[in-house]
Amino acid sequence: MVAVIHIKKASFNYENGTAGGGLKSISLHIKKGEVVLLCGESGCGKTTLTRLINGLIPHYFEGKLSGEVTICGKDAFKMPLYETAKYVGSVFQNPRSQFFNVDTNSELAFACENQGLPIPEIMERIENTVNHLKTQALMNRSIFDLSGGEKQKIACGCVHTASPDIIVLDEPSSNLDSEATKDLAHIIAHWKNEGKTIIIAEHRLYYLRNIADRMIFMQDGEIKKEFDLKENPDESGLAVLGLRPFSLSALRAAPDAPMENALDKIELSDFHFRYKNGLHALNIDKLSLPKGQIIAVIGKNGAGKSTFARCLCGLPKRFQGTAKIGEKTYKKKSLLQNAYMVMQDVNHQLFTESVLDEITLSMKAENAEKAEDILEALNLQALKESHPMSLSGGQKQRVAIGSAVASEREIIVFDEPTSGLDLRHMEQVSDSLKALKTMGKTVIIISHDLELILKTCDFVLQFEHGKVKNKYILRENTQELISFFVEESL
Repeated sequence: MVAVIHIKKASFNYENGTAGGGLKSISLHIKKGEVVLLCGESGCGKTTLTRLINGLIPHYFEGKLSGEVTICGKDAFKMPLYETAKYVGSVFQNPRSQFFNVDTNSELAFACENQGLPIPEIMERIENTVNHLKTQALMNRSIFDLSGGEKQKIACGCVHTASPDIIVLDEPSSNLDSEATKDLAHIIAHWKNEGKTIIIAEHRLYYLRNIADRMIFMQDGEIKKEFDLKENPDESGLAVLGLRPFSLSALRAAPDAPMENALDKIELSDFHFRYKNGLHALNIDKLSLPKGQIIAVIGKNGAGKSTFARCLCGLPKRFQGTAKIGEKTYKKKSLLQNAYMVMQDVNHQLFTESVLDEITLSMKAENAEKAEDILEALNLQALKESHPMSLSGGQKQRVAIGSAVASEREIIVFDEPTSGLDLRHMEQVSDSLKALKTMGKTVIIISHDLELILKTCDFVLQFEHGKVKNKYILRENTQELISFFVEESL
């Protein structure tokens, strides 16, 4: 089979960036029609390698570059980006960063219009994409009204409509629930059946088990190991390398732990919220939560999880519910002062010029020693002088978590805190969340990360259509939780 991507002794160091994420003398050949999975810890060079292939290096990201990269027989370093785009399509971790229009139909047409294709051919390609990816319900919609999973489908649709021979995906499942991840797997499998060459940088492995042909393990900017995925990889061996498992059903909950303060409750009342169009997003009359525990909030995208979290923090303007903690009743304004939320897209809450300043900003009284301790606990010490916006997605997430730790609020809400994180950093986040619990904080985690929930949480709330469908103590109902995730992923 003919190789379409040749990388020979390629090295790259970002200009004005951190030491991590660069490449050291990478050599790799990828055959036509092959599906290659790039894995390794955050900062190992996965994303940088994808940028060599899709042309963002050297045409967008500046730095010191050496070696050779050829795409379909052409020098990738000399091809302008518009030329590379004819051969390589990209799906980024955050699909919003690659949208150029405000409606879905225009977005699907955009790449074809840039290629100067005639209108009848563009319309035919859009129809083909909608039928193959089953996105009929997403047509004629505003991009701003789509869920994370729906945006990812449109991003995939844009690539499908452009029809390049090579497709690069950078952590495409990081913000998706199990069902949306399953849809993503079907899309990738469809591309594979069409003979596309696919490169995927990813931390979640399970949904690619029966799709990827080869797995490349990277560390410190180098290729350290290759796996032939036609053979069953050793799960224990993957864990030693800091990789996530290929099978969700093999996961188990952490050892039993006592439910501290189990008799103390947070009583929520009138947690109702409607959108301006009248659609109910949240409909909870009464809900009792265990105080001082780590509570997982699960459910499909659009089930009401994030709306519940925003209401708990007193953020929506039209929300009028209350939370009773002990003898105190908190309404909207006081909820704002008593709860802290780490958003799913942490770019919205990074404000300062350095990581250290970001941590101290959240403190009631600046404490340099405590800030240093937080950075050390989250493995951010070496990055303390770096600009937060120069960091990788996983590093930014840890900075936001550090800010939450520094805030000293009683209730701390995390919306997908391990989005885009590798196994080791997920475990560090888990340890940080447990540390918050030992401080007496109530921690709410909205997550699609089964490993994080099993390792960290005490209690589970399952949302569906804006209501709590089920709630239970995790260690008494572990199999129920695992079954929910496994069934959603099948």
